[in-house]
Amino acid sequence: MSWGTELWDQFDNLEKHTQWGIDFVEKYTKFVKERSEIELNYARQIRNLSKKYQPKKKEEDDNKYTWCRAFHSTLNELNDYAGQHELIAENMMSQIIAELTRYTQEIKTERKAHFHDGRKAQQQVEASWKQLEACKRKFERDCKEADRAQQYFEKLDADINVTKADVEKARQQAQMRHQMASDSKNEYSSYLQKFNQEQNEHYYTIIPNIFQKIQVMEEKRIERMGESLKTFAEVDRQILPIIGKCLDGITQVAESIEPKNDSSQVIESYKSGFEPPGDVEFEDYGQAMKRTVSETSLSNSRSDNKADRSSKGKSKTLWPFIKKNKGSNPEDFSHLPPEQRRKKLQAKIDDINKDIQKEMDQRDALTKMKEVYIKNPQMGDPNSVDPRLAEIAQNIEKLQAEAQKFEGWLAEVEGRMPVKSDPPKRTSVLYETQNSTPPTNNNCAQDRESPDGSYTEEPSSEVQSKVQPETAESGDEFDDADEEIQPTIGTCKALYPFEGVNEGTISVAEGELLYVIEEDKGDGWTRVRRNEEEEGYVPTSYVEVFLDSNAKDVFSWRRVFLSEDS
Repeated sequence: MSWGTELWDQFDNLEKHTQWGIDFVEKYTKFVKERSEIELNYARQIRNLSKKYQPKKKEEDDNKYTWCRAFHSTLNELNDYAGQHELIAENMMSQIIAELTRYTQEIKTERKAHFHDGRKAQQQVEASWKQLEACKRKFERDCKEADRAQQYFEKLDADINVTKADVEKARQQAQMRHQMASDSKNEYSSYLQKFNQEQNEHYYTIIPNIFQKIQVMEEKRIERMGESLKTFAEVDRQILPIIGKCLDGITQVAESIEPKNDSSQVIESYKSGFEPPGDVEFEDYGQAMKRTVSETSLSNSRSDNKADRSSKGKSKTLWPFIKKNKGSNPEDFSHLPPEQRRKKLQAKIDDINKDIQKEMDQRDALTKMKEVYIKNPQMGDPNSVDPRLAEIAQNIEKLQAEAQKFEGWLAEVEGRMPVKSDPPKRTSVLYETQNSTPPTNNNCAQDRESPDGSYTEEPSSEVQSKVQPETAESGDEFDDADEEIQPTIGTCKALYPFEGVNEGTISVAEGELLYVIEEDKGDGWTRVRRNEEEEGYVPTSYVEVFLDSNAKDVFSWRRVFLSEDS
């Protein structure tokens, strides 16, 4: 059906309808634009969420667990997922919004032209109608004037009192009016015929053609709306395979989680390498009651009393329960248990070897470049490469020295790692002293501690011999009784708390001041004294030593220095 034939008289309604259609296109364009903004905001929020939960540098070790790797992979998949929503917004902007905006401007221009032609045709018809009405009214007026003139002539002609000249004049006037009426009639008839032709052409040719163009324009607009709606769906459908892959990736990493492997990894991460402590032996204090003064020397009795007091005052804290120091970690990872320390050292060595390999690769490349320059001087100066080669050689030397340093620490740890054996036994200091046997050198965790309870080197045999109480009976008891106390050679300040759980060691608090009575002789232990009755060995790395220049005993034996509480 054609608008030209069916809606020939609905010019104003068609004008309103087509304007409403254009407004609808603009409304739909705004809708798609807001949808694209929602997609962009959603993608931005997804990216921010993924970034927020990305592992920090300090959390990179978490990747050794499958469930952590699965979560991190999920975050990466979410990034790709967000990218697809950004693609939706981008495609909507280019394929729908931009196209509809351009088309709206075109249809507005086309519509304006069509309705301008329609108005012009209407104006022409209306002008012709007005002209026809004017001719009609003129013809009507002339006819009335002719009738009046005729009546006036007939009246004068019948009146005998009127002169013949007046009658002739009235007759001529009547004839003139009849002629004017006849001319008006002919003009009216001619213009009426012309108007009918124009009106027929207007309603059967001009307006139908214009309305047909408007109909075609409207149908194209509706078709474009359908295409835009289809594109709206296709933009979403195009990214569904990618989103499906993202979701499949999340599912795959979720299925790759291995609880058994992760639980085993916990062992690898936290295994200390220490042997569990052995059984605690019975301490027979009744033996001391049967002893007599003649059975041992006075110095032995004094040593027994010191050992007894020391053992009562010491806390037998096992390694896992020692409070860790929160300070900066040492370079050699000595704050870690042996197994973890070994792994850290090995990882550090591997990193250094990678750096060495990179430097060596650069050196080889520069060496080849220098050889090329030597063979072809026009390509470059061979001497220009020398500074960089010298720098790389220095870097390699430094890295090799550093690797050697860490390899030494690794060898130290591997040489000191305990082997599976019968659990060591804890023996009583008093019991050992009474039996005049040296204390057992076991590998228990509590015998090797560092500032935060980590593994440290055991005292050497030389130190062990120092810390053994003298059990050999002296030939002269009074000489032992009058034995002179060893003088101090300086003072020291405890940098860390130390639980002296072994025979011959002494417990110290962080910040405590003590007297130094024997320097570290290379075995890592320093002999200190708190007062006349309390002395023993502490790790040299735990204290800051201040030696006297003249090594004189200038301090009072009973004075105890304490710094601020740790």
